[in-house]
Amino acid sequence: MWPRCDRRAVLGLALMRLLARPARADSAASMPPQPGDQFVFLTGPKKGAVVKIDDLAVGGPQIQAYPVATDGTVRNESRLNLVILVRFDPAQLAEETRARAAEGVVAYSGVCTHQGCPVNMWSADRSAFVCSCHGSIFDPKNAAEVLAGPAPRPLPALGLKITDGTVVVATSFSGRVGFTQN
Repeated sequence: MWPRCDRRAVLGLALMRLLARPARADSAASMPPQPGDQFVFLTGPKKGAVVKIDDLAVGGPQIQAYPVATDGTVRNESRLNLVILVRFDPAQLAEETRARAAEGVVAYSGVCTHQGCPVNMWSADRSAFVCSCHGSIFDPKNAAEVLAGPAPRPLPALGLKITDGTVVVATSFSGRVGFTQN
């Protein structure tokens, strides 16, 4: 006889597996950010508009964005493509971070390395990203190092460049995006 399962628990597990799926390789909108991609705002009054360097206040907070291919395809069919962008004075950035930044703008995966929740909150007093599910805190000035919480590793970073005032992907993610299931 099988043990009795709560229907919500089964649906929750199914949803977690669905959300953790890798992007489909057959769709441009599912591909991870590619060199040359720009970014578009995920939310707010500029939702869907291309992110310019002047849209990012020095010192934060971050904005959430999706990469957009040169043909205009928004890469939003995989939640693993969620990116967070923030701008600092370049002198405040650690050497490793400054090497990937463009004019003080840094970009990281917006998917927590703990359980894949969105990293969509900002700690103004720490100038840091915060995961809204379990409170992991990441230092965007120092390679998204984990400052607190259950996240096991930093957020992967994208290399950036600025072209005509627009934030553009220069290199792919520095590591695996998302979390690892046991």
